[in-house]
Amino acid sequence: MSENTQNITSKQVDAYAGRLTVIIVTYNAAATLQKSLDSVYMQNYPDIELIVIDGNSSDGTKDILMANNDKITYWRSEPDNGIYDAMTKALKQAKGDWIYFLGADDDLLPDFSNMAMELNEPDTIYYGSVLTRGLKPLGEVSDYYLAKHGIIQQSIIYPKIVFEKYSYNFKYRSSADFALNMQCFGDKSLKFVHLNYVIANFSHDGVSGQSRDMVFEKDKPKLILKNFGFKFWFRFMVRKMRGKS
Repeated sequence: MSENTQNITSKQVDAYAGRLTVIIVTYNAAATLQKSLDSVYMQNYPDIELIVIDGNSSDGTKDILMANNDKITYWRSEPDNGIYDAMTKALKQAKGDWIYFLGADDDLLPDFSNMAMELNEPDTIYYGSVLTRGLKPLGEVSDYYLAKHGIIQQSIIYPKIVFEKYSYNFKYRSSADFALNMQCFGDKSLKFVHLNYVIANFSHDGVSGQSRDMVFEKDKPKLILKNFGFKFWFRFMVRKMRGKS
């Protein structure tokens, strides 16, 4: 837990950053969904809307959503074309000034609200850290690390302008969020800022953790060249040829 953890004061509430939309997309997530939802309900941030898009689950997920109907701002269950299609459906319903994606098998920590209280620049993508596999939280990363490895999506709170300008590329089945972040880095009207909070428990059992997106991996060098420039592209390619990428 971050040393910055503290209870949100009335003064902070008066100065809060605006509505924050938490989006959860689900498919057959009955085993973990309630814990994820409860972690959102426990937050101290004063204005959270919760949107859940389910891909027509058959395992009891819809029963959980119905049982939580009075606490979820909007939910829908219907077939979709994958996780990014579901996330895009959710974004169409989002009214927040800030957007956060939580996995149905992840859960928020108290520092999520503390970090949210520091959001103040509508052209800034803020990221903290998550707990995963018992590893030390990542902390602030270099631009090259962002280009090569990306940032775990559950670390990031986006300003709404990102999704007014950009959308997920559905051809990337498990790395469209990585591609979007690269695109945002290449947009000089946006910036990435790290805040020293550990905001979620991240399960590595989700789509991105289970399968390598080979279409994205093929496109990755040109995405680095386009959004990070020749120097980072050259460094990436040299390391790739040496088997270090």
